[in-house]
Amino acid sequence: MVAAAALIPVIAGCEAGNNAPTQQWHQPTAGASAVVSDTMRINNMFVLGPLPGFRIPVGASAGVFFALNNSGARDRLKSITAPGSARAIQVPLGGVQVGRDQSLLLTGPQPQVLLKGLTKTLHGGQYVRMNLDFQSAGHVTLLVPVMPRAAFYSTFSPAPRPSPRPTLVLTPTATPSPLVSPSPSASR
Repeated sequence: MVAAAALIPVIAGCEAGNNAPTQQWHQPTAGASAVVSDTMRINNMFVLGPLPGFRIPVGASAGVFFALNNSGARDRLKSITAPGSARAIQVPLGGVQVGRDQSLLLTGPQPQVLLKGLTKTLHGGQYVRMNLDFQSAGHVTLLVPVMPRAAFYSTFSPAPRPSPRPTLVLTPTATPSPLVSPSPSASR
């Protein structure tokens, strides 16, 4: 009986066979990663979601965090789009310049890249399709995970709340009074 009990873990471990999850390649980080044109590496790209159990509403903004490593000639991330998820993505003015053999961390403390005008609600566990266009390296599309703001990700700053747009306020003015002409001066 003791021998049978000792064999249970061995038999259970062999049951997974050659397709065991530990035998398959897994991305070392939670974010999306890619290499573009053998020179530009995008590392650990993720969208910071809300606290677990909450959603970021339509129209709001969400921060995007990632690192770039360029082993080629100087390059520039010109634009990022997220069709079906955000109306626009704000990147630093002029794009993101990455020199030759340079690593660049776009990790905060405040997000430098923002999904603006969300067109769908976001919560942890989702993916956002993003298109990145580099001046020299070219184009890449990534499925970027939305990470809930918990555990390791609790130290990242959420996107700033949009400031209210200035509105033109029309207030009624007093009824204009007739112009009063200066009284003639007494000149003698």
